[in-house]
Amino acid sequence: MEKRIAILGAGESGIGSAVLAKKKGYDVFVSDNGIIKTDYKEALLKNNIEFEEGFHTEDRLLTYKTVIKSPGIPESASIIIKLKKAGASVISEIEFAGFFNRAKTVCITGSNGKTTTTLLLYHILKKAGLNVGLAGNVGKSFAWQVAENDYDIFVIELSSFQLDGMFSFHADVSVLMNITPDHLDRYEHNMQNYIDSKFRIIQNQTEKDFFIYCGDDVIVQKEMAKRTISPTALPFSLNKPASPGAGIIDNKLIINYNQKQFSMFILDLSLQGKHNTYNSMAAGIASMVLEIRDEQLRESLADFKGVEHRLERFLSVHGIEFINDSKATNVNSTWYALESVKKSVVWIAGGIDKGNDYSMLIPLVREKVKAIVCLGKDNSKIHKAFGKVVKNVIDTSSMEEAVKASYYLARNGDTVLLSPACASFDLFENYEDRGRQFKNEVRNL
Repeated sequence: MEKRIAILGAGESGIGSAVLAKKKGYDVFVSDNGIIKTDYKEALLKNNIEFEEGFHTEDRLLTYKTVIKSPGIPESASIIIKLKKAGASVISEIEFAGFFNRAKTVCITGSNGKTTTTLLLYHILKKAGLNVGLAGNVGKSFAWQVAENDYDIFVIELSSFQLDGMFSFHADVSVLMNITPDHLDRYEHNMQNYIDSKFRIIQNQTEKDFFIYCGDDVIVQKEMAKRTISPTALPFSLNKPASPGAGIIDNKLIINYNQKQFSMFILDLSLQGKHNTYNSMAAGIASMVLEIRDEQLRESLADFKGVEHRLERFLSVHGIEFINDSKATNVNSTWYALESVKKSVVWIAGGIDKGNDYSMLIPLVREKVKAIVCLGKDNSKIHKAFGKVVKNVIDTSSMEEAVKASYYLARNGDTVLLSPACASFDLFENYEDRGRQFKNEVRNL
């Protein structure tokens, strides 16, 4: 490979790639269309890496044969189209870091549950005393850690956007939580394109590797029937467990693997609810593949603290419970959130619609939701979907307004649920910013 590389985007993944490339002797050039954050700029200066911000010098970028692209830049961006036309290889940070990584990798993807499963598995392995790193869509840049750390195992959360730029990368253990419609705006509104992206997680796997997947997911089942699956397939299900695989018998989580059986009562799991049972099973199978002892696994599944902004039961104010589920950026995530709440709900929803189909939510909304507080620049699809189902559907344009409105609409014993089912970028930096603002405004009530 030519020792000359350009990097588009100077966020966590871009800077990590630049640091690794510089360490490996590459001539590195970083280009960001926006303004680079101060700490990232300092890292570039410290490592003597050339960069530009506020624009792309296209003539220069088009001279590079290899370009690392931030996952936030769509394939349809004009600079990407021009680079590919010029014959450049456009790859992701994960792909590039994979050239130099010597650690074992457990890679986790899915439309929902991947962050919780990634953090849970990391917690299990860390608590068991393994030398483990956390990377990808959560934690620090994979490339940066390959450059500066010497881990034995990486637990890597992968989005479809990261997978799209991965070609020769190999996962020792791959985990596919589920596939539901998401990001269809980035996939030409073609579900098969999105499915194909998710299944890239098993590319390059051999019979020596492992593929952990949801056996209850209809889309995954159909897709597996069409494909040749080389790695050992390990399904998890809410039904009777396969062997090998995980499932439920008499309110017990059972994992069968390698002539061994692990069991644990569902009520003893720290993460409750059907969606979290899936997360615990996936992390549990991966742990057994990595030879974590039963007692260590049981203890970790019982004491994991959960993920901020994901069904985070935050505060009660005058008998009204406020739940922060800002991480629910698609319809399926919100379905799980509404399914898990047992009280009457005032639902805060909205943001950037990614081609959402809200019809699957209508039965739950009819049963549980007393009012909808819309939080987005364009709420027309939410009004159209639920205007005849819920009496009160109101518009707000800031988190302060949304929290106050939901508080006035709720009564003692009700739940206010922030579960937007949409991306956050119209009014917020990201879902974390949205969740933090929600918690601050609830504190101010």
